[in-house]
Amino acid sequence: MSVVTPPTTTGEHGSSGASAAHRAAAKRRRRRTTLIGWSFILPNFLGFAALTLVPVLGALAISFTHWDSYSAPKWAGLDNFQRLWNDSNFWAALQNTFYYAAGHIPLTLVVSLGLAVLLNQKLRGVRVLRTAFFFPYITSLVAVAVVWNMLLSPESGPVNQFLNFIGIDNPPGWTSDQDWAMPALILASVWRDMGYYMVLFLAGLQTIPAELYEAARMDGAGPWQRFWHVTLPGLRPTTFFVTVMITVSSFKVFDLVQVMTEGGPGRSTLVLSQLIFREGITQGRFGYASAVSLALFLICLVITVIQFQMQRRSER
Repeated sequence: MSVVTPPTTTGEHGSSGASAAHRAAAKRRRRRTTLIGWSFILPNFLGFAALTLVPVLGALAISFTHWDSYSAPKWAGLDNFQRLWNDSNFWAALQNTFYYAAGHIPLTLVVSLGLAVLLNQKLRGVRVLRTAFFFPYITSLVAVAVVWNMLLSPESGPVNQFLNFIGIDNPPGWTSDQDWAMPALILASVWRDMGYYMVLFLAGLQTIPAELYEAARMDGAGPWQRFWHVTLPGLRPTTFFVTVMITVSSFKVFDLVQVMTEGGPGRSTLVLSQLIFREGITQGRFGYASAVSLALFLICLVITVIQFQMQRRSER
């Protein structure tokens, strides 16, 4: 007597159940991946929202009011912006800000790039030199400003004493002279910032393959040709990033100006960020200060957008 074993088949219900379980497992994996991603993003986003986004939106709202922080804000419409348009202090601060940026941006770029190229060579004590050039950036800015004020003192400063020694009878008055106060600020700020951007350029130089330099040497390219045709193209992304960083920091400069010159003599070194401080913190006109800060924000935004557009065109 033989026993017939019925064939095993997978029914429609079994296959649909397995497919549903697979979809549920994939959905759980996607949910877990999303939660992991948000766990990395959320802390930074909360900090950005609390310290940047909310204050920016608050300043935008306050710019349409008259508010002294003691009484309730009063709606002012466009009064603050009309006053800004007719305010000679605003136009002087705007001109000085562009003056500072026009000197600080190219000088910092050139000096930091030159230092990076120099200290990217195999030199004895190169690590000590890198540290020495980077050290001013991590030094207290107040200390930097005080030291530079001492160095540039018209009467007893070492800089003017050296100029007298080499035969210059009437050296500049530096921070006490309306014509030389801004160049003094630019000089001090370049000295302080060059080490930080030097490190960024050094990082960019490390990404350029050494084979490119070897091929250029074999083709007979000299040092300047290698720099122009190998180094600069290889540093294009780094240069763009550094330029944007320097531009933003130049337009929002405040602390160095406040400590070294306090905007003087006269209005020769008054910049937009310092005007915001004076109008808001000192005078208690937070509505007008917010209007000035909004103007500064728009200026930085427009310049940054232009830089991005120029970068995209150069890449094409």
